[in-house]
Amino acid sequence: VQLQASGGGLVRPGGSLRLSCQASGFTLERHGVGWFRQGPGKEREVVSYSSSIDGSTYYEDSVKGRFAISRDNTKNSVYLQMNSLKPEDTAVYYCATVFRDHSGTFHPLNPWGQGTEVTVSS
Repeated sequence: VQLQASGGGLVRPGGSLRLSCQASGFTLERHGVGWFRQGPGKEREVVSYSSSIDGSTYYEDSVKGRFAISRDNTKNSVYLQMNSLKPEDTAVYYCATVFRDHSGTFHPLNPWGQGTEVTVSS
């Protein structure tokens, strides 16, 4: 059971990146999936989430209107399209299967992989 995040890189402010989260060993369609990030000197935070139950999504306030989470079940993958990137988006991004409890708290269910590094800088 493994999730592999990829697609990071160096981009100028205002630019775009598309992150991919590829699952192997299990069917990602059956699980809630979250994108998390950890910036320099910061705690890891949830950026976006896609429910496997009702198709609902969640976005952290600072990325609303700029980021979009999507799934391609034929590829067993989840994506994070990131537009209008800002220097404060600089972080290592991780994907994980997630359980969201009744209070709305996100609980990652698999060990963190290496993540993919996003650097937004001019």
